[in-house]
Amino acid sequence: MMSIAKDHKVNEQIRVRQIRLIGAEGEQVGIIDTREAMGMAREKNLDLVMVSPQAVPPVCKLMDYGRFRFEQQQNEKETRKRARSQEVKSIKFRVKIDDNDFKTKTNHVKRFLEEGHKVKVTIMFRGRERTHPELGERILVRVAETLAEVGAPESQPSMMGMDMNMIMTPKGGPRKVARHDDDHTDEHHDEHHSDGASETPAPQQDAAPVQPVTV
Repeated sequence: MMSIAKDHKVNEQIRVRQIRLIGAEGEQVGIIDTREAMGMAREKNLDLVMVSPQAVPPVCKLMDYGRFRFEQQQNEKETRKRARSQEVKSIKFRVKIDDNDFKTKTNHVKRFLEEGHKVKVTIMFRGRERTHPELGERILVRVAETLAEVGAPESQPSMMGMDMNMIMTPKGGPRKVARHDDDHTDEHHDEHHSDGASETPAPQQDAAPVQPVTV
């Protein structure tokens, strides 16, 4: 559908003498008097809407303006809904985590994934734990395997400072998490960390921009 500015002129608001008219089916009618175009709009029970005021002469289109505005509002609502569903939540795990805490935090991740959110799972290292990144990877693999029915890792775990991160995405094509002891690249260093379940969306990477949402 043709994009039309919200401050466009409609019907009697169009006061220029001539316009270039586009028909209701998108056909090029040509340059005609505005009065004639208004008559055509009335005959077809449609509206005359100026879609390109800067053109010479201005371009107008025959359409059901009320229906257009309704569809535009519905599209905007759906866009906002999709933006909200793309929030990134954040859950933090400790290297030395007991089974109960693991289950609780994993349930948080599961709930967020089921709601359609991405989730950044972070392993926080303390002291000498940093020299054993495989411990963090082991937990992230366990998280991924536990939640395989609802989500999948977006990429391999990556280190940033004292933390190891992994982004989980809602199920849409499972991906295997690889265990390795090589150097880890910092792929998610711009995202916000929070302890436990966070309701605050984290800034996204350029590869997958996400509209921030206030909750």
